[in-house]
Formats: sequence, C-alpha cells, structure tokens
Amino acid sequence: MNAVATDDRLQQTRMQAYLKDGERRAAELGNRGPIRRDAQGRIHPDILAAYWRCGFYIFEGVLKADELADIEADLQDILARLPVHRGAPLDRQGRPALAADCRSNPLMWSRPLGDPLGGTELANGRHPVKMFEPTAASDAPAEVVYLILGSLQFSEAALRVYGHPELLAVAAAVNGDDFVPFNEALFIKQPGLGASVAWHQDGVTHWNSPDWDEGSHGFNFMAQLYGCTPANGVWVIPGSHKGGKADIRALSASAGSERLPDAVPIVCRPGDVAITNRQVVHGSFANTSADWRVTVNFGFHRRRSVLGVNSRGSLHGAPGLYDEARIRERARAIGYAIDARRRRFPQETPFVYQPHAQTGEHLVWDDTARAGLRDYNRLDLSI
Repeated sequence: MNAVATDDRLQQTRMQAYLKDGERRAAELGNRGPIRRDAQGRIHPDILAAYWRCGFYIFEGVLKADELADIEADLQDILARLPVHRGAPLDRQGRPALAADCRSNPLMWSRPLGDPLGGTELANGRHPVKMFEPTAASDAPAEVVYLILGSLQFSEAALRVYGHPELLAVAAAVNGDDFVPFNEALFIKQPGLGASVAWHQDGVTHWNSPDWDEGSHGFNFMAQLYGCTPANGVWVIPGSHKGGKADIRALSASAGSERLPDAVPIVCRPGDVAITNRQVVHGSFANTSADWRVTVNFGFHRRRSVLGVNSRGSLHGAPGLYDEARIRERARAIGYAIDARRRRFPQETPFVYQPHAQTGEHLVWDDTARAGLRDYNRLDLSI
C-alpha cells in the first residue's frame, strides 16, 4: 500500500469517529422541528430563541413530495445541460450548454474531492485553511461543477421554493418586514466527487462596524432535496456568530487538523430546510460517502445592513452602490417567486412582501419575467 493510500485510510478512520461524535452532539442542541406559529400568528419565539442561541435551526418537513419531485426534475435537466468541461460551449448532447449565454460566470468547478477555495485569496480570502483532499477514483472526471450561482434563472422549482410563504415569514421574523435578498445558489455534492468548502465565516463588510451584532451579515436557507448527513452536509460551530471575526487558522492549528472539535453537522431529511447565520464558522468536507447532497440555497439580509454599501464586487454580484434602486430591482425576484409559487400551489396563502405591498407593485411570473432573470445575480447584494 503506497503512502497516499495509507494516509487516506488513516484520515477516513479518524473522520468516521469525528462524524459520529459530531452527530451525537448536534442531536443535543434542541434546535430543530417544524415551522410553528404562536397565538398571534407570528413565528414561534422558541424557534427564534434557538436560532439566535445556536446560529442555525433545522425546519423539518417544509417541502413535500410533489415539490421535491419538481426540484429533482429540474436538477436532472440542469445536470444534462452542463458543459462537457469548464468553458465548453456545448453539453454532452451537442446543445448550447447551461449558462453559455450568461454574462456572469455562474458555474463553479473543482477537482473531484478537492478544496477549490481553502488557503486561497478567492472569495475575499475568507477560507484561510486548506481542507484534506482525499484521492478520487481513477475513473473520476478531471473537474466537476459543485456550485451554480444565480440558480433561479435555471430552475423554476427553485424559484418556487424561494417564494415559500413560511420561509419568507421566517425571513421577516429574523431580518424585519423590509428584508432584502442576498443571493441564490445550487450546491451539488456528488458521491465520491463532491468538493469540500473550507471553514469560513460569510460576510466582509460589517465586522468592524460600531453597530455590528450577531445578525449583521444575514442568513442562508438550505433546502435539502435528498437530505444531508454528517459525511456530506455543512458543519457549524454553534454560537460562533456571536463572537466577531474568528481566527480560523488558530482554531485549525489547535485542533491539529481541519476537524474542528466544537463543530457539529447539520443533519436533514429530504424536504428539511436549515437556516444558518452567515457569521457562524462553517464548512463541509469532501463527499466520500455514497450519498448525494443537493441544496437549494438562498439568503436574505436586513435592509439597513445593505443600504448604502459600496461593493467592490465578488462571486456574488457586480461592484456598485447598493442604493434603493439596486435593492428594488434585485428584490423583484421575490415578487416573481411569490407569483410562480401561487400558480403551482394555489391552495397556499401567498406571502405578502411588505416593500411591494407598500408601493403597490404586483409582479407577475410570465415569459417577460423569465427573460428578465437572465444574469439577475449580477445584482446580488453581497456584504
């Protein structure tokens, strides 16, 4: 057995023990259950208290079987339309590839089981520590797509999840009725291929702001198509959203590896949706398991955290001033999502987004709106 294989086997033995212990500790946190309302119809305060205590919460059973089937159908179409390799104009059937006509570059690629961000200056250098990269199978492709940005333009099912009335009610409860978008993405962790995402905290702008607090950089929803396990899911350090900018290099050095001892996994069944504070220390390991993880990811901010920020640009959006006009244009996706969901699920009571209600703006999901979503993510509001 060569040295690489020996190291892989040792790492896997240690990892299995780490996964088991993390899952045990996660189950003790008391931060999961269905979305519940109080007697006044508001998101139950116990849910909000657990979210702010831990920095994440798992809403169980949000997406039902028919909606999961819609997402899976869109996923299969997306996978079939991916370029044959990075930069290729065609898919495997010789058709124009997904996103070939986009001005932005929404497809993120990685070597199988690689860590494309750790230890680099990409994404504002917020992934300072390289994750362990297991050896992929000899017949693995040279690269795989692990992240698709601007996903609402590629999946109407994802757009409808974005308009889910209960999830938008949670967004309003956490960030205020005038909450604004951040970005949307599709994470794809294929078995034996899926890349890791090195430990990091999201957010760049407000760490040193005088009015910084535990919610300054917003949150992400993570809706799970197939569920997620300790082996393929996101891990977080509970409560780390409260302490400001963490020294991730020091945390890793103290642990002696990338297996941070205080972290726990987000474990979900199909249809569960996790809410995760963007300031928690979080990451995920390369997916050496036999299970897929496909996450419909979308985030929201407080309006006051975004308004007036002058962005230099990032993976999430073009540079420019986040003024009322940009926020209003970017938030049109919320109105489109609400209308698209109303058409697919007429038995639901649609969410009322207060900024649109106050201006009388009624957005309709039609062919014009579909065309208007092309490259919409260039207006993402990244802080």
